[in-house]
Amino acid sequence: MDRNGLLEGCIVEDWALPEIDLALCDRCGVCVEQCPVGAVEMGDYGPFVARPDDCTYCATCDAICPQGAITCAFEIAWQSRD
Repeated sequence: MDRNGLLEGCIVEDWALPEIDLALCDRCGVCVEQCPVGAVEMGDYGPFVARPDDCTYCATCDAICPQGAITCAFEIAWQSRD
């Protein structure tokens, strides 16, 4: 793993940001408090990724959301070492 928690040899292109389902969200703020890079903020309607360039896609928000309102869907593509 590299310093960002990504597997070595993993190519990440055009990341998708974590998706937040505001219908499921109860606005507890755990995702905002626990985001390791401070990319998530609480807005008028709930949390959102305020700084997408800072998001490392670590999936902490997905793992800790008590309502299951955050989803980090991603695809891993392995690069050949040839």
